[in-house]
Amino acid sequence: MPANRVPSPKTTPPLPFVAANQKLFQASARLQANAVRAAMRYHVETLSFLKRRCEADAKLMDDLADSQEFNDAFDVVSNFVQNAAADYTTEASKLASIGSRLASETAKSTRDEARDMIEDLAAATAA
Repeated sequence: MPANRVPSPKTTPPLPFVAANQKLFQASARLQANAVRAAMRYHVETLSFLKRRCEADAKLMDDLADSQEFNDAFDVVSNFVQNAAADYTTEASKLASIGSRLASETAKSTRDEARDMIEDLAAATAA
C-alpha cells in the first residue's frame, strides 16, 4: 500500500442491539438526571425549612428576652413548641409528597422507555 494512501474505513450494517444499547444509555442518563433533580428538590425544600426554623428560633430568643414574667415566658415557649411541632409535621408531609411524585414520574418514565425500546427492537428484528 502506498504511503500517501489512507485506508478507507469499513462500513458495517448497524446491528439491532447497537441502537438498543444507545437507547439504554440515554435512558440511563435521563434516569440519573431525574435522580439528581430529585435530590436538588429535597435539598431546596430542606434548606427552606431550616431557614424558617432558624428564624423561628431567633424569634423565640427575642420573645423570651422581652417577656416580663414567668407566665409570659411559659406561654412563649409553649407557643414555640406547638408551632415547631406543626412545622415539622407539615415538612414531613411535603417531603413525602415530593418523594411520591418523584417515584411516580420515575416509574412512568421507565415504563415509557421500556416500551419504546421493545418497539424499536421489534421493528429492527422484523426488518
